[in-house]
Amino acid sequence: MRAARGKAASQALQAWRAEQAIEQNWPIAIGQPPALRIAGGKALPLAGQAAAAPPAADSAGKPLAELPSAERPYTVYLGNLHSQTGHSDGGGELPGCHGAQEPQSAAAGPAQAFAYAREHGLDFLMTSEHNHMYDGSDGSDPNADAVRARRLYQSGLEQAAAFNAAHPGFLGIYGMEWGVISKGGHLNIFNSPELLGWERNGAGELMADTFTAKGDYASLYQLMRERGWIGQFNHPGDSQFRIGGQAFAFSSDGEQAMVLCEVMNSSAFSSRSDEQESHLSNYEERCRGLLEAGYHLAFSSNQDNHCANWGASYSNRTGVLLPAGDSLTLDNLVTALRQRRVFATMDKGSQLVFSANGHLMGERFDNSGPLQFQLSYASSSGRSPVRVEIFEGVPGQKASTRLLAQDQDAPTITPAPGQHFYYVRLTQDDGKQLWSAPLWVSQQAPP
Repeated sequence: MRAARGKAASQALQAWRAEQAIEQNWPIAIGQPPALRIAGGKALPLAGQAAAAPPAADSAGKPLAELPSAERPYTVYLGNLHSQTGHSDGGGELPGCHGAQEPQSAAAGPAQAFAYAREHGLDFLMTSEHNHMYDGSDGSDPNADAVRARRLYQSGLEQAAAFNAAHPGFLGIYGMEWGVISKGGHLNIFNSPELLGWERNGAGELMADTFTAKGDYASLYQLMRERGWIGQFNHPGDSQFRIGGQAFAFSSDGEQAMVLCEVMNSSAFSSRSDEQESHLSNYEERCRGLLEAGYHLAFSSNQDNHCANWGASYSNRTGVLLPAGDSLTLDNLVTALRQRRVFATMDKGSQLVFSANGHLMGERFDNSGPLQFQLSYASSSGRSPVRVEIFEGVPGQKASTRLLAQDQDAPTITPAPGQHFYYVRLTQDDGKQLWSAPLWVSQQAPP
């Protein structure tokens, strides 16, 4: 790896965990890169800063509903969509926590996690409990109580509802992390009122509300689509999410159900609470593979906390844009996730919004003629961008993603006829990165 002074290079490292290869790609700057000027740098209001009732029209009197989506007012909410508590293998007390806990051994449950996250400035937290640990074991306990397992999941939903009712402005989300790492893959399901599983006790009783076969992603996606549930691909590794023996296989059901892919997270076993964790993981290449397979996914940035430091181990957040005036509820958040109005950031003080021809990131639209991109970046902590990269890929075409433009905040292109996706990766002067959700463009041939 070589780079001239003031330039950046990319260093790739590969690690193995549970038979899964994970390639890490991080930029390395040699010297101090010059700061870039981003024209559209007006920050969107954060939770608590926006007016409770937005105006009905813009300054010219045009109704907001008639404005292009990129011109409507939004509020940014920042949180963590991946963590565990004592309902599975999380919740280890600080500072003695050094890894995953024995299932259901920690005292801290969802209510404690929500309180901690709220006190540490998060707007939302999901506690995503491992679906196969509701019997209280890593394996299968023949003596487990199936009724108790199902009740435990329902109690988590009840704790989230009660906490949210008592703390308006914060959203606690209770759900599950489905699957196993080895020869499988973890994914979060955000809005399921049912516990899904495959394990049975010695009496043959299902340790869940609804049976889902272990490793059967095609059937899981179908169930999620039918039920209206949405999900997130967690820390994707090589050879995961197989259908018919093919890793990262496309599924029309999965395309409707899966809305996010974790592009990075901090160490799942961090015990830090000062947002300074140094062990970070990057999954952009795997998320690109899913985009190239045909999935419509926004990027998320989470912490996978197993210790009692929910959202506090590092400064990263998932940013979600809600229409101005909408309250932070599970229904409204799910709607925003379905629309992929999301950005991922390693710096909770920075935000990134990407649009083209009036269409906000996350949208799918037809286009004819030129396509003008618009990028808006803002930092409340005085950071500056030093590199902006716009990537282009083709849904359904493996290894198609390429760097389209660099260090431009408003380039104009005319895509080739066909299907395309575009997203932005921005690097700050402190090395922290942000990722926009993609735009999906169906470029029409000229008449």
